[in-house]
Amino acid sequence: MNKSEFKALYKVMFTEYPDVVNVQQLCEMLGGISDKTAYRLLKSGVIKSIYVGKRYLIPKPYVLDYLSTAQA
Repeated sequence: MNKSEFKALYKVMFTEYPDVVNVQQLCEMLGGISDKTAYRLLKSGVIKSIYVGKRYLIPKPYVLDYLSTAQA
């Protein structure tokens, strides 16, 4: 995905979510996956994140990156 396509997706996808989401919001964004699955994706680095204190913070571009590279 090139930069212009990424910018276009960022403007239209997940507009109801903040720029940095928590694990619960990530679960909703990915179609209602379980917390356990979300933590597994985050801990393994499949979805990039920022770990602050005891919380995962996930910038929206990291979610879009995961979705654009996920294998069906």
